[in-house]
Amino acid sequence: MPARMRHTRAIAVVLGTASLALAVTVPAQATGHGKGIERSVLPAGDGWASAEGSTTGGANATPDHVYTVTNRAELIAAFEEAGDAPKIVRIAGTVHGNSDAEGTPIGCEAYQQDGYTLEKYLAAYDPAVWGTDAVPSGPLEEARAASAKLQAAAVNVNVPSNTTLVGVGKDATIIGASLQVKNVSNVIVRNISFEDTYDCFPQWDPTDGDQGAWNSEYDNLVVHGSTHVWVDHNTFSDGDRPDADQPHYFGKVYQQHDGLFDIVRGADLVTVSWNVLKDHDKTMLIGNSDSAGATDSGHLRVTLHHNLFKNVNERAPRVRFGQVDSYNNHFVATTGSVYGYSYGIGKESKLVAESNAFTLGSGFDKAKILKKWSEAPLTAGDNYVNGRKTDLIAVHNAGVPEEQLATGAGWTPTLRTKVNHPLAVPVLVALKAGAGRTSAR
Repeated sequence: MPARMRHTRAIAVVLGTASLALAVTVPAQATGHGKGIERSVLPAGDGWASAEGSTTGGANATPDHVYTVTNRAELIAAFEEAGDAPKIVRIAGTVHGNSDAEGTPIGCEAYQQDGYTLEKYLAAYDPAVWGTDAVPSGPLEEARAASAKLQAAAVNVNVPSNTTLVGVGKDATIIGASLQVKNVSNVIVRNISFEDTYDCFPQWDPTDGDQGAWNSEYDNLVVHGSTHVWVDHNTFSDGDRPDADQPHYFGKVYQQHDGLFDIVRGADLVTVSWNVLKDHDKTMLIGNSDSAGATDSGHLRVTLHHNLFKNVNERAPRVRFGQVDSYNNHFVATTGSVYGYSYGIGKESKLVAESNAFTLGSGFDKAKILKKWSEAPLTAGDNYVNGRKTDLIAVHNAGVPEEQLATGAGWTPTLRTKVNHPLAVPVLVALKAGAGRTSAR
């Protein structure tokens, strides 16, 4: 078999009521073992993804299962062609989730169904017209749902087992796609910038909270019911569409983004290392529901280390049920940004947060680094806030007396690489975290 080959196949992509036949050309390029980062595996002892076996992704891919893709259609074709066989899929340049067969970006109007427009939706469900006691229903809500279904078929991209998805060079980017690592195992995601997975059709819910809210779908990356996943050296953000710049309708921000990166629905044995997550509101959930104990208890074992969480409002992460080890991360809230909390302590969570660094701008209260949602003890030692060693639990309990937190997560992490002193963490993370800091050539 030649070292370089091209696979051409026709795939019918069904988008709701429309069917679009895509002629897909997927270049497959062999790369020798040990070259670049394509065939790297998770080091032994590097977090929960190294437990109970190893995380190797597509390291053992044969040359015909190494693909270089440049658009969404090629990405999907590579995943489908290789199936669960070990595979390496290399992202070259920018891949747009909202795009036509040639990879050209398309706008929200391409998905609109049954007469939906935002203007009509706003007029129909204005609280002055619709009221505030019921979620929207009727023809325009049905049109919104049909439009959303069409977009979902384009945005959601399923990643199969035994996959290494890796960016080529320093500028590999996925815009407007939601990568779904769903009910699979042995996946590695590295060296990619994930940006702006936006929902064209948020739903207005006047019953959400005291004043109603716009609710959107799609995370840039979601690990759902999957095991042995390593997410390393990526950058997650809202790109050129930050929520802070979005308009307000009915007095609430028109929220087009959900999470940046969520780990949910019984996912287990996950290591998240050397990533940048920035400029976002609801950043990371580990466990998505208080009612999910049947699937989540005993799972959601996740390690977070050497990540940068910069100017994120909340959920960095919010934890339910999970046995989560978070060490050597840097949390930054610059003056003028919106900051609610970093760690959310949720139902039956077992969070260990140690040797982290926090850099908070003027006016931010370090007592709010922790947020109690449910009764669950945690371990939080050797953390530094603005260069000073700080007992996060004691500071929280003194500053938020109505939310007393208990000490002692009940377990001691052992799956750690070198633990750096927290005072060194900001420099190390600034130099090494994020996409483009380790490269595939």
